Amino acid sequence: MSDPGSALRPEWRNRDGSLVAGEAALAVEKPIALEYNGISHAVMLATPCDLEDFALGFSLSEGILERASDLYGVETSSSAAGITLALDIAAGAFARLKERRRSLVGRTGCGICGTESLDQVLRPLASLPTPAWQLAPAALARASAALSGAQPLQRLTGATHGAAWCTPQGAITELREDVGRHNALDKLIGALVKAGVDRSQGFALITSRASVEMVQKAATAGIAILAAVSGPTTLAVETAGDLGVTLIGFARGAHFSVYAHPGRVAAAGPA
Repeated sequence: MSDPGSALRPEWRNRDGSLVAGEAALAVEKPIALEYNGISHAVMLATPCDLEDFALGFSLSEGILERASDLYGVETSSSAAGITLALDIAAGAFARLKERRRSLVGRTGCGICGTESLDQVLRPLASLPTPAWQLAPAALARASAALSGAQPLQRLTGATHGAAWCTPQGAITELREDVGRHNALDKLIGALVKAGVDRSQGFALITSRASVEMVQKAATAGIAILAAVSGPTTLAVETAGDLGVTLIGFARGAHFSVYAHPGRVAAAGPA
């Protein structure tokens, strides 16, 4: 069975001044349209794998659904233009969506494209409670060391982001990949919710920078500790402080920086 996340395309590699013809595995990027009860709501550029996870995770992290049970089913159809995910959602959720409906045209690097007003950028969310455990630096280092090996699509194409779910001990138990960093996190959230994973017992590790949208998505999913391999933005740090999210940047091994709620990170020692 072919991998929907990658495809072979011609390439010409420079070898000592000569171009050598061959093939390369590239990450697939396609328009993915999300329709709710027959109404088009968003078009995102994404990698067409784990699409049911994406549909659920996006719907939850964007506040369209309050709970997974509000999603009754997802039908996938393909055309020359892209892929359509037709979501059948509860009447109450659909009514709320129509009240605050916005037109989203997503791009790989943008999580809030199409937002119509400033009030829609920072949605009101409840602050998360403090987990009953602390993250040991050794556990974060263990997860960081395992991250590359857990990303088969990135190893194959070199063009995708990853979002990993890690236990308090630093073991990666779920990982999703996509050309878009927001999409990868949405896919992970969808997978965790479908599997009934307790999001208070673990942390998320992402391969991108920590932007405000990533913090909001984590908070919506009940993820109280978010670690990124790159740095955060000012708005991400401010939002993490308000929402009770421990925000970690430059998580690339034993060294990292904490920007919000550092009390959830233990002193150096065994995980």
